[in-house]
Amino acid sequence: MYGGPEKPNPMIGKNPAPGGPGIVPRWTRGAKDAVGTAYSVSSRVWYTMSSGVITEVYYPTIDTPQIRDLQFLVTDGETFFHDERRHMVTHLDCFGAFGLGFKVTNTDPDGRYSIEKVVIGDPHLSCLLVHTNFNVAPEWQGRLQLFVLCAPHMQIGGYHNNGLVMKERGRRFLTAYREDAFLAIAATAHFCKASCGYVGVNDGWTDLAHNFEMNWEYDVALDGNIALTAEIDLSRGTEFTLGVGFGHSGHHAGATLFQSLSIPFDLALKNFLDQWQRTNKRLALKDKLDRRDSSLFARSVNLLLAHEDKVYPGAMIASLSIPWGEDRGDDDLGGYHLVWTRDLVNAATALLAVGDTATPLRALIYLAITQREDGGFYQNFWI
Repeated sequence: MYGGPEKPNPMIGKNPAPGGPGIVPRWTRGAKDAVGTAYSVSSRVWYTMSSGVITEVYYPTIDTPQIRDLQFLVTDGETFFHDERRHMVTHLDCFGAFGLGFKVTNTDPDGRYSIEKVVIGDPHLSCLLVHTNFNVAPEWQGRLQLFVLCAPHMQIGGYHNNGLVMKERGRRFLTAYREDAFLAIAATAHFCKASCGYVGVNDGWTDLAHNFEMNWEYDVALDGNIALTAEIDLSRGTEFTLGVGFGHSGHHAGATLFQSLSIPFDLALKNFLDQWQRTNKRLALKDKLDRRDSSLFARSVNLLLAHEDKVYPGAMIASLSIPWGEDRGDDDLGGYHLVWTRDLVNAATALLAVGDTATPLRALIYLAITQREDGGFYQNFWI
């Protein structure tokens, strides 16, 4: 029966990017300056940082990276183009006494601008939040453009990714997906321009590096090594919050993203820090430490806690990193985001030593379950 005009397929854009699949995908280097997550099990996102930019982001389990990197780009449209990793001087600090959130300041060596970022996981949702201040020197105000660039590696792979520029109620946002994993990117400031392209061919970095302008605006890039790019609208101010929401469908990722961005960042930050503060209540050794050492002690314990999965309690991975990742692709990943008995036992015994019995108990149960499934290889390991 005829039911009216056929609805357009949102997966088929009016202006698809040519030239796929892009260059051979790689990961980032294994040396990390910071790793973090929200303490709540409802926030199933883990993030890493290196050289002033966000590197691998994991969802919905701690062994599944979905993003290669996420960073800002700056240009004056005429004489220069900078990315955070290559062209800026970085200063990184922990934000708060105990929480695994971070403040990063990336500064132009010539003093034209600085980018201040506070990076946290939403305390209740699977969304990465980056509260940003783009500080521009008086003589350069109104002359600089700021862009966000994201390289999705959905479902632990750089190939076979799909990107879309979506528009809802007059507002652009970026999405990427592969199989049943989706992400969505937007900010409290609107996007002036947005594009999806193939890395090394027509992605935003390649576009801006060519002539300092964003000339390409492709609304879809399918089945390749892709990058998502958007220009931040600075007409209403240079302070905003960028969000990356995750989900098992496009609707799920988008709903998570915009729900998270609707909450004032200061409130999200307070809840994030309060959650990590509560972990101190079960640490028997904390009160015996010199006050000058208590913050380092608590943050070190919380760093161990951050390596436990939130879907499979007790599964503590070796490390949120991919050693020599800059030389590794889809066929030779070789990451350390795996549960190895040696590393799990070392982390669990360290937590026992400081008075945390809950996490090691979950690890013991996890090992018991895997022992049964693996035919008893770990029998009597904990005796």
